[in-house]
Amino acid sequence: MKTALFIDRDGTIILEPPVTEQVNSLAEMTFLPGVIHNMAFIRERLSSEFVMVTNQDGLGTEAYPETVFEEVQNKMLEVLKGEGVEFDDILIDKSYPEDGLDTRKPGIGMLGAYLKGDYDMSHSYVIGDRATDVQLAKNLGCKGILIANNVDDAAKMLQEKGLSDHCALIAENWNKIAEFLFAEERVATVARKTKETDINIRVDLDGNGKCDISTGLGFFDHMLEQIGKHSGIDLMIHVKGDLNVDEHHTIEDTGIALGEAIYKALGSKRGVERYGYSLPMDDCLCSVCLDFGGRPWLVWDAEFKREYVGDMPTEMFLHFFKSLSDSAKMNLNVKAEGDNEHHKIEGIFKALARAIKMAIKRDIYKYELPSTKGTL
Repeated sequence: MKTALFIDRDGTIILEPPVTEQVNSLAEMTFLPGVIHNMAFIRERLSSEFVMVTNQDGLGTEAYPETVFEEVQNKMLEVLKGEGVEFDDILIDKSYPEDGLDTRKPGIGMLGAYLKGDYDMSHSYVIGDRATDVQLAKNLGCKGILIANNVDDAAKMLQEKGLSDHCALIAENWNKIAEFLFAEERVATVARKTKETDINIRVDLDGNGKCDISTGLGFFDHMLEQIGKHSGIDLMIHVKGDLNVDEHHTIEDTGIALGEAIYKALGSKRGVERYGYSLPMDDCLCSVCLDFGGRPWLVWDAEFKREYVGDMPTEMFLHFFKSLSDSAKMNLNVKAEGDNEHHKIEGIFKALARAIKMAIKRDIYKYELPSTKGTL
């Protein structure tokens, strides 16, 4: 079956003027950063049809003559064509919102041909910059990709409108869109339940550092949050452990499950940097180097004079990183020196996060395994 990308125009391909919300001349026509390069990449690498779907309020009236629209439209299409980007279909609604026509987004009146069974809507997307574009995706039975300057604000807006489940991606730029459409999604969930712990973890390697962490150990939560915040990974970690016995099982099993989730989310590892390293913190120098090469190994050079930092036994720091290294199948080298024990371990976690951030960075334009062996 065929798939399609239903692409908005103003605010998605070309910038939308903030006051008039209408591009009235070539002087006002500016492409979004990276849009041409990335649309050309998507067009070349994917088989999805390109369908422009745009509302142009009052097009053809005295206030918005066809000639004004066509000058901008034709030039835009000419530039895109010169880079290998052509649309298979262009659908334009000329009505005003108050007209209430079903041809106007998010209505699907113009899109009947795509709902007759020849197209796989579950693997098609609507790309746009407004909630109405996500609503259109919902109405079509596909997923939306929303372009937004502020991801958090956009996510909140979609939540308020009940559209969160219909948006596959909120992207600040077209680089993110191209990566999402071309490469595999790097999200993984792990559920691990034993007689000692019940753990649920979700990671999104291409997230924004959002964390939802609860292990029952406040200091451990604080350290795990450093991983999400400073790596940019979205982390959901919920742990119920036998803390009435001690902290050992909770910390060890969290390391095992988190490492497994990271390993699963990395997928094929095509295009990733693979290696990472980092970082000082206040009086401490903390070095964490890692390699997602598929061969687990831990070198640990850090000593702690205190028995506890917060509610976390210092002897468990080594145990956590060993469990993480083994299940993520990564080579991990950790070294820390300094006087403040809190700063030392926090520096290690932050250094780990920055090393992960470097190592998981993906280049879809060099989409190959970072290994001469041909496998990782």
